[in-house]
Amino acid sequence: MSTDVKKKREQLHLTQQELADILYVTRQSISNWENGKSHPNSDILKQLNNIQVSHKE
Repeated sequence: MSTDVKKKREQLHLTQQELADILYVTRQSISNWENGKSHPNSDILKQLNNIQVSHKE
């Protein structure tokens, strides 16, 4: 789970802050998800899956 968030973020070429802004969460939330300290809820996971690689061009 935690590596999935990081992998997706890296595929999108986004920083933790940029992804946080897109998902309307804090950068700390992204960090916690990536480090396995907490997990995103199902709504956040759906949003994450819907972000396209072309989002940041």
